[in-house]
Amino acid sequence: MTQDLRSAAPPAAEPLQDAPPSAVWSDAQLLLLALQLDPLGFGGVWLRAGHGPVREAWLAQLARAMGQRPLVKVPHHIDTERLLGGTDLTHTLQTGRLQWQEGLLAQADGGMVILAMAERLGAATVAQMLYTLDRGRIRQHHGETDCRFGIVALDESGEDEPGLAPALAERLGVWLSLDAVSRFDSLNTLELLSADELARTRSDLHQVQAQDQDLGALCQAALALGIDSLRAPLLALQVARVHAALHQRAALAPEDLALAARWVLAPRATAVPQPAQEPPPEQSDSQPPPPEEPPPDQAEQDDSPAPPPPQEQGESEKAEMPTAQDLAEMLLAAAAAALPPHLLDRLLLQRQSAQKGVRAAQSGSSGQAQKHTMRGRPLSPRAGKPHAGARLHLLATLRAAAPKQTLRRKPSNAHAPSRNRISLWPEDFHIQRFEQRSPSCLIFAIDASGSAALERLAEAKGAVEILLQQSYARRDSVCVLAFRGAKAELLLPPTRSLVRAKRALAGLPGGGGTPLAMALQLGLEQAIQVQRAGMTPSLVVLSDGRANIDLAGMGGRAQAGADALALAQRWALSPWAALWIDTAAKPEPLAQALARSMGAQYLPMPYVQAQRMAAAMQTLRGA
Repeated sequence: MTQDLRSAAPPAAEPLQDAPPSAVWSDAQLLLLALQLDPLGFGGVWLRAGHGPVREAWLAQLARAMGQRPLVKVPHHIDTERLLGGTDLTHTLQTGRLQWQEGLLAQADGGMVILAMAERLGAATVAQMLYTLDRGRIRQHHGETDCRFGIVALDESGEDEPGLAPALAERLGVWLSLDAVSRFDSLNTLELLSADELARTRSDLHQVQAQDQDLGALCQAALALGIDSLRAPLLALQVARVHAALHQRAALAPEDLALAARWVLAPRATAVPQPAQEPPPEQSDSQPPPPEEPPPDQAEQDDSPAPPPPQEQGESEKAEMPTAQDLAEMLLAAAAAALPPHLLDRLLLQRQSAQKGVRAAQSGSSGQAQKHTMRGRPLSPRAGKPHAGARLHLLATLRAAAPKQTLRRKPSNAHAPSRNRISLWPEDFHIQRFEQRSPSCLIFAIDASGSAALERLAEAKGAVEILLQQSYARRDSVCVLAFRGAKAELLLPPTRSLVRAKRALAGLPGGGGTPLAMALQLGLEQAIQVQRAGMTPSLVVLSDGRANIDLAGMGGRAQAGADALALAQRWALSPWAALWIDTAAKPEPLAQALARSMGAQYLPMPYVQAQRMAAAMQTLRGA
């Protein structure tokens, strides 16, 4: 079954992520045509899709679309020698002369690079690829050479896992997810451009002109969506030009710009655009005089209106052309339709994490990354001597020693070493390195006091159950403590058992005072125990911050507030992350002050919802 998408493109206002699976697959098919036409112009594609028949079908069509252009697959655990080029160890040792091999990036010049499991790329590999992408040149043993390629980053991360590196994702024009596409939808194959059509369309692409108002509209739309990078509107402009060339247009049309906004700008949004408010029309007290009626003779002669003069016709045509403001509003409407769910909560938490900077990096809410010499995820080897359990990396050691064999060879005599022997010096030694991530534990501190406690408790129970269902693969744990009346109690020790969590949460009563200070003290004690158990704790406080019971169990808002503030400041001295969910009807200043004192991220949520709360927890863990 074939489908020609050049004459029937999907509607430009439909979102990429929330559209029906058939519409998403149509977008993916149209994207293949864009990559066939211009694989280098808009950076590439960030493709979120698990390994399966849908992704393999799309990649097989991509291979056919590339034709004679190189299509190189780069694994996530690749080393620098294989990526950029370096010593050909086998031939060097066989011939006794230094031999060089070409890296995978150089082999992909003019084509596409497929990054398998791109979410697991190391920081060094990402930095090397960014250098090549930005400069269009690659470092090799004989200097720098020109090298340009597009990227298809295959991201298999789940909702609760960190995805592609932000610096690399920013340089990829189109972000697309195929998770919702079924195998049946992927049976629609693509009719590619023939050689003649491809040559003609590429010639048309050079002729596509963009007006100043087109670029201005894209920049205004990007600004309204909170995108502060100039790469986004430039990439969107190139996507619009490619779409116009596929439809044989010499100038950009509104549908070209709308598709570019939906593909490029909407997934990068960091703010929800606000609708423009038009000022009310001014009303004057004096009514305008009624128009004078023409004489009867003149009215009879003016039955058929005369055509406007040529100058007025031109002015009317110009008036019908959309202005930059009209284009910007149209692009915002197209991008707003594609905004992902829970955008406001996620953006608010990410913005607060960025403001905290170093503290967010130190907290390791997703499980702290720890360097290890024996087990974990392999990292690139480093020069060093094997000691204290560090193992020798034989391949890296031989690569370091191979270029120096000629200099180390003794003069020809009876005691000269054989050519098959390798001279190793201590400076050649490289050791293996690994990275381990400790599991994390979310500590819930639930306010069970007050008249609205029943609703809060029900939604908090639902959020805990959702998190436990999602945390099995991550080996994360959840701990729940509740505070009401004159005490705070540990309701659920750290566990991954969903049955145990439901049993513990089933009989939790509500009502009474608010011993917030006791809850923060108990949460700090649990965090210390969790850390001793080898996990990374994170605290989630679900309260409006109106404490009225102090640490001694006595009533009084003044002393209760002072005790809670002191415990919040003690938490701020720890390296752990925290999130404060404000359940008040309006943002409560007391909750904001306590969250700020403990260095926690603040999220107002007057109507607590289990799904929304669980999404906020996942954002905290994946920060």
